Amino acid sequence: MSFPTTIKAVALSALGDFDVIKDVEVPFPKPAQNEILVKVAYSGINFIDNYFRTGIYPVTKFPHVVGVEASGTIVSLPTDSSITESADYKKRNFKVGAKVSVASGPSAAEYVSVDWAKVFVVPDNVSLDVAAAANAQGSTALTFVQEAYNVKAGDTILVHTVAGGLGLLFTQLAKLRGATVIGTTSTPEKAEIAKANGADHVILYKQEDTAKRVLEITNGEGVDVVYDGVGKDTYEIDFEVIKRKGTIVFVGNASGVVPPISPLSLAAKNIKLLRPTVRNYIFTAEEFRHYFTELYDLISQQKLKILVHKVYPFNAEGVQQAEKDLTGGKTVGKLLIKVSDD
Repeated sequence: MSFPTTIKAVALSALGDFDVIKDVEVPFPKPAQNEILVKVAYSGINFIDNYFRTGIYPVTKFPHVVGVEASGTIVSLPTDSSITESADYKKRNFKVGAKVSVASGPSAAEYVSVDWAKVFVVPDNVSLDVAAAANAQGSTALTFVQEAYNVKAGDTILVHTVAGGLGLLFTQLAKLRGATVIGTTSTPEKAEIAKANGADHVILYKQEDTAKRVLEITNGEGVDVVYDGVGKDTYEIDFEVIKRKGTIVFVGNASGVVPPISPLSLAAKNIKLLRPTVRNYIFTAEEFRHYFTELYDLISQQKLKILVHKVYPFNAEGVQQAEKDLTGGKTVGKLLIKVSDD
């Protein structure tokens, strides 16, 4: 099979506002011996893309192709026999033409070359748009409800921005585990979507006092765990509503980075405070296979439903609009870029 010398991609030309997102041509990726070459169908848009663009997370080289997840089809396989003969590799069922989920970036390009350990063959009944949409947010939600805080039957949890792509997955997974879910969102329309996905109580934070409502719902006890992807605007509320010996999990920085917190502030209730990343929960090939197998089993069995908000075109304007919609709070569910036909 012959390939072009360059491919189309969407990249950051510098740090800055949305206009630094540009259409570019980059060299065709040449796979290393440990890598799988994938023709990309869809690339996901996440808040992390905004963090890179604004400098919250470091970018070391420009142009920086955006995206940290994708789906597509395998074009070529690793050539290192020590990898292809390993037990974990053989369990993945890789083959040329297989449709896969790619948990690595950059991804907003026609082709990507990725470490085999970050690629997963998706079930036949899972489409490539769902595979891209489930990737980063699904693995984050699944690992965080098990490892950041092990959600149990009888727990009460608080999920900020409950109608977002990640919030809906936290809600569904917590309900599967027997928990009560309280969520916050901005509009009645979003509240109805959250309830349709299992949320027991939804607080309209623009109209209601979130801390007061959470304490009313929990009879003054507070919640066992908070999953907070908002950050700067909500972290003080978390300390008000968490119960004694509860756990606060900072998931992201949608409103800005949480300022430094004194360890002494944890002592009033013996609070556990975490700021994990999914990459450190799926660090090894075995961890990745374990969690992605569980994730796609849940999706394949329709126990976990993935809501796609909108699919945008594969160009700078499409990515700019997707980021504007996401950061502007206009979205419900997942945002995708359609790179090529499925």
